[in-house]
Amino acid sequence: MLDFAKFKGRRLRCAGLGEVLFDLLPSGPRLGGAPANFAFHCRQNGLDAAVVSAVGRDELGEKAREELALRFVPALLLENEHETGYVKVALDEQGVPSYAFAEDTAYDNIRLTPGALEMARRLDLSCFGTLAQRCEMSRRSLMALLDAMPKASLRIFDVNLRGKYYSGAVIEDSLKRAQILKCNDEELPVLCDLAGLKNADPEEYFSYLRSRGIDCFVYTEGALQSSVWLNDEKSVLPTPQVAVADTVGAGDAFTATLLSQLMLGRGLKKAHTLAVNAAAFVCTREGAMPEIPQELLR
Repeated sequence: MLDFAKFKGRRLRCAGLGEVLFDLLPSGPRLGGAPANFAFHCRQNGLDAAVVSAVGRDELGEKAREELALRFVPALLLENEHETGYVKVALDEQGVPSYAFAEDTAYDNIRLTPGALEMARRLDLSCFGTLAQRCEMSRRSLMALLDAMPKASLRIFDVNLRGKYYSGAVIEDSLKRAQILKCNDEELPVLCDLAGLKNADPEEYFSYLRSRGIDCFVYTEGALQSSVWLNDEKSVLPTPQVAVADTVGAGDAFTATLLSQLMLGRGLKKAHTLAVNAAAFVCTREGAMPEIPQELLR
């Protein structure tokens, strides 16, 4: 059972572990990457939030440092000889993105350092996915950081399946380290197949997760609805209908707000409502990191 009450009233430290990259949108480059988006939105919810990743010695790498600093998000961005990550984003008529990722980039080559391990040992919460694990160096580093976190801390595995950049082994190792899993309706069939659950529904998959010690399951269904299972509770809310600029980063805002608010002492339904509203607002703005009006987070 997950007990969020133990975090209430504490100074909470969290980090996004993995890719920092730029979304090359039709309107121009925007800072992104799911772990960086997560950290930014946790900061907006009042947590001490940081990013651990890598950038190149190039213009985009310098831009990443500058933009995270402007957003008051501390970043441990290790430099290496590879180019800073980027992804070409195409939007359909509903603003839903498709992605073409650059390969062998800086975030594929994250080195494990004493500074990163020291940060991990002080975390209450972290978020990680599959994309930054597509190369062995970053995968080993991220697993070591997750293993270094305190026993009482929480790790969110936000699956974020992208193209060919995942494997059964990556998903299995990630599940072993997570207490919370988040996926969407396109990712669930892949996860069920890997678990040997043919044609399973979300309820059945949560039962499988609980058998593995994962007591929180966050499931989003795009413009339809989202569901959150937490221990023996369940919350289902419709997705607000808004004028969509693009949906880039909306899921990260949802996850960050939900978990931040639970850790700050909100009940499941209230935290879920705030998460839905935050994600809807992000959809009305271009890019993954707009400033969310604070009245939407109260």
